[in-house]
Amino acid sequence: MADTPVKIGLLVPLQSGLVVDKSISEISIYEGANIIGRNNLDVADKRVSREHVSLQTSPDGSAELLVKGSNPLVLKSRNLRKKLYTGEKVALHHGDILELIPGSHCFKYELVGSKQVPSSRTCSNFTSKGKRASMEEALPVKKHRQVDGTEAIAVALQDKHGSISLINGSSIKSDSQAELASSLNSCDGLEAIRRFHVSEDRESLIFRLMHVQGLPAWANTSSVTIKDVIQGDVLVAILSNYMVDIDWLLSACPTMKKIPHVLVLHGESGATVEHIKKNKPPNWILHKPPLPISYGTHHSKAMLLVYPKGLRVVVHTANLIFVDWNNKTQGLWMQDFPWKDHKSGMGSPFENDLVDYLNVLKWPEFSVNLPNVGDININASFFRKFDYSNAAVRLIASVPGYHVGPNLEKWGHMKLRNILGECVFDKEFHKSPLVYQFSSLGSLDEKWLSELLFSMSSGVSHDKCPLGIGKPLIIWPTVEDVRCSLEGYAAGSAIPSPQKNVEKEFLNKYWAKWKATHVGRCHAMPHIKTYARYNGQNLAWFLLTSANLSKAAWGALQKNNSQLMIRSYELGVLFLPTAIQKHGSAFSCMGNSNLKKGGRVPPPNGDDFKSKLVTLCWKGNGRTDSSTEVIQLPVPYQLPPQPYTSEDVPWSWDRRYTKKDVYAGLGNKWG
Repeated sequence: MADTPVKIGLLVPLQSGLVVDKSISEISIYEGANIIGRNNLDVADKRVSREHVSLQTSPDGSAELLVKGSNPLVLKSRNLRKKLYTGEKVALHHGDILELIPGSHCFKYELVGSKQVPSSRTCSNFTSKGKRASMEEALPVKKHRQVDGTEAIAVALQDKHGSISLINGSSIKSDSQAELASSLNSCDGLEAIRRFHVSEDRESLIFRLMHVQGLPAWANTSSVTIKDVIQGDVLVAILSNYMVDIDWLLSACPTMKKIPHVLVLHGESGATVEHIKKNKPPNWILHKPPLPISYGTHHSKAMLLVYPKGLRVVVHTANLIFVDWNNKTQGLWMQDFPWKDHKSGMGSPFENDLVDYLNVLKWPEFSVNLPNVGDININASFFRKFDYSNAAVRLIASVPGYHVGPNLEKWGHMKLRNILGECVFDKEFHKSPLVYQFSSLGSLDEKWLSELLFSMSSGVSHDKCPLGIGKPLIIWPTVEDVRCSLEGYAAGSAIPSPQKNVEKEFLNKYWAKWKATHVGRCHAMPHIKTYARYNGQNLAWFLLTSANLSKAAWGALQKNNSQLMIRSYELGVLFLPTAIQKHGSAFSCMGNSNLKKGGRVPPPNGDDFKSKLVTLCWKGNGRTDSSTEVIQLPVPYQLPPQPYTSEDVPWSWDRRYTKKDVYAGLGNKWG
């Protein structure tokens, strides 16, 4: 029988000010090898590697620390502060303070003697190889992962002003309320989103922003929650995502518990998967799509909801976790499609793109019994049974692999190049600028950025001349944006780009500010990913997607441009100016037979409108004729973007920040 592990010490969590944080779990340290990483934390933070540091301890309590993760950490020892990088070793002493990420996840090393660990916990923390072995230890209560941003601000205010309450409109002291209101309303501006209302029969032509807790009511005009999406008599649900918090999902959307068949396509691994398996309803199936190339992820964020009347397709930008659906700027598009009837024609481009993408996921088929259909296998081909002829968007997907021949232009940025190349745009977009906006920056080089720019500049004008290469700008939060956000520096964990990627000199000419005054989201950090070509407030096209700015997401050309290598799964929807049918796009899976119509008078020469894509800040001035349907998209940032000044510093999550954020006190400037 193996000896009982000897408990040497603890890593005690600290708040700012080096006060013990009793709301976060301590980490036990045992004699011998200990591995500390992401699974030890009570909050999700991808900056922390699964094997972030190792601690080799001796019976006398002495310990040697080795940095194993890709991001640096900070050790405070005897009034000295030192940043340590991958592969560096250092002695760890009683009372030393460890910052797993500089400025974040602070722990104090404390010796507790040679007290024996009770036998019931013999293998609950680390095995001899340092791996997690117990779900109870590996997955502490997830409430810390689900902290409401507004509630967090209330906690900060409480520290400063005494006892207050800021949950669901409860009363707070007047001085605190004034500070909070001033902070949240500091980006009132035009409040353009206040006027953003779309009739139900036109909702598929636009995307919507997700509801953000703690914002003024006007800022959440026409926003959506998860309950607005997953509703009604759902027979089969396929949920595609990267991160999945099953505890939050089931509590936030109780309808999920009633759906007879649920397939979850995810990108999780390790202890999180085990937790999902343990806590999922028995009718749920989990599947992680194959990742044939290293460093890839299943990153697509979508839902396929089968109803008795048809199919709802949802493409969005949020992980299935609390903070993504409540504290971030996110986008979501959805459209309902009816079952095909005997009059339905050949498959549409949307149908072919969807089924091709689903085929690659290779999920285990399962059989269901559907009303008026009978027993049927749910596989990729099943989704050809719906009529997508009125699809309002095109799908742009990425799948991992080395794509050649006819598949070269089927995925990633080459798919976007192919579709845009077939489109005709107004002359005003000749050499017009582009904008890239996302939440994670890969390791880029100028050659690849030129490759991507060539794809995003595709298309011709009405005289058949190419639109030409446009100048791109990258919208990226500054350090001040993150510090002054609803979540403070914690928001930076969802903007996971290290200094080595962000602080490349050639990127300086691309940086532009995150300014979201018109939608009230200056302080709701962006997890949304969008790409667009524009001229003023007019949009040539607009892409809402899961794809960040990286080769892994978009693909990189190889072998003299004959091969496209992609590492990850991504999915997005492309909005294009096109003919919009007056009839037929009001179908609803919910059985709403009398959808509110937009009230537009049909053009005299047919049943179609020509669409014109614009932002919420567009000023019409009567410049469109009766045959033009103006589609306003809630682009959440200012166009044209405002370039960085010399004082602006792009956010990177492994840089040391000493200026207090909103958690440390609201007396600081909010930005």
